This record gives sequence, C-alpha cells and structure tokens, in this order.
Amino acid sequence: MTYTVHILSDSLGETAEMVARAAIAQFDGDAFRIERLPRVRTVGELRTAVRSHCGQWCLFVYTLVDDALRREMETLCASGVNGIDVLGPAVATIGRVTGLQPSGEPGAIRRTDEEYFERIEAMEFAVKHDDGRNPQDLPEADVVLIGVSRSSKTPLAMYLAFKGYRAANVPLTPGTDPPKELFEVSPRRVFGLITSARVLREVRTERMRELGTYVPGYADLEAIERELEEARAVMRKIGCIVVHTDNRAIEEAAQEIVRHLEGGLTVSD
Repeated sequence: MTYTVHILSDSLGETAEMVARAAIAQFDGDAFRIERLPRVRTVGELRTAVRSHCGQWCLFVYTLVDDALRREMETLCASGVNGIDVLGPAVATIGRVTGLQPSGEPGAIRRTDEEYFERIEAMEFAVKHDDGRNPQDLPEADVVLIGVSRSSKTPLAMYLAFKGYRAANVPLTPGTDPPKELFEVSPRRVFGLITSARVLREVRTERMRELGTYVPGYADLEAIERELEEARAVMRKIGCIVVHTDNRAIEEAAQEIVRHLEGGLTVSD
C-alpha cells in the first residue's frame, strides 16, 4: 500500500515538505508519496482541501501562519484528522519567550530582499568558478576549496553558495601547479579538503563504474596516497585550514568551514 502525505500550507509548503521527507526517510521510502496543497488562504479552502484529500485515512503535514487557518486545522485534527503542525509550536514558543508578536505573513521566509539576491549571486559565482575555472577571480571569493579529485569540492562549494558564500574550488592535480592566484587569497579563506586514501579509492572506483570508463592509476591506492601527500604539501605551503571530508555529510563539513569563516580561526591540521 502506498500512503500519501499531504503538505498543506498557506504559502508554498517547502518547509513542511522538507520535514515530511526527513520523517518518511525513517520508513520504507516506497510506501509513501507526497502531495502538496499550497496557497490555502481561507477557512473554506482549508476545509475543502482536507475533506477532498481525506479518504480511508489521511495525514497532513502543515505550515499555517494565519491564526484563523491554524485554529481551524486544530479543530479538524481534534475531530479525527491526522495533522502535524510544523510551525505552530515553534512560533508560539518564540513569541512566549521573547514577548514579540509574529507577523502571520505566509511565505515570509521567501521574501525578496538583499539576502536573497546575495544568495543568487553566490550561486552564480560558484558555478562560474567550479573546478578551477576563471582563477583570476579567486581573490574575490569568500571561500576557496582545494583538494584532489572526488574530495567533495563541488558539492561543498554549491552548499556554501546556497548559504550565501561566494565559493570557488580548485582541483589539485598531480604534476600540475595550482594557479598563482590561489596564493594571493588569504589562507583564512582557503580550505584544503582531505579524505582517506581508502575512501577515495572506493569513491573513484564507483565513479569509473558509473561512467563505464577506466583511467589508469585513478583508483590505485598507492597512486592516491602519493596524490594526497602532494595535495597536503600544497596546503602546507598555503598555510590553509584542513577539513576532513571522509564519511561526513556535506552539511557537517560545511558547518565546520562556516565556523572557521565566522570565527576567524587560524590554521588547523
């Protein structure tokens, strides 16, 4: 049986969907489908949406910031509708502790402002400066990631760009000198990505299998160890911060980088 999780919102429902996906990931993924019911703006629309999507059983994950809509959904849940309020408890607690009043504005998180445009610019910068492209612009980057092939440079750069950091990444290739502009960047903004040779061998082997190609030495353990040592030598020369990415989620490694950037910490190894 496939169960439908309905995402109900007076905005787009992105927040509720993220929470729902995180929750159903703990179960058999094939057992669920997600359906969005966005931009519900009146009590009548809310009742209709719930009634028309509540069959033999129903499950709603909702983000409703309008007081009247949230109260109506609470009434429906009290009468037997299965609902999970994502925002209500958090907003209520913050308001109680601070004494501040919530705006009740749907989609406030998506408000077009200076931060939004900065993130768009950061994403464009990361794409333009992926994999060592346009090295002349490296001094303009908020953060520069360096490392050998398949050390998570691109996904980390894109994640940081989504957070608003102009991120560039530069590959460290055996026998090839990195661009001179890399040494013009403050070491506090350069991060060397390091992973274990065995993990890297597994990742590269899988990558070649996916592409259906074979590159001599690319997944050879001894060659990888030499490659990593050369990369470490470059990192020592720059004096940059070293971040280990093996067996870590992108978010976790990114948080470590952000802590260094915002805290102004010096080099670690």
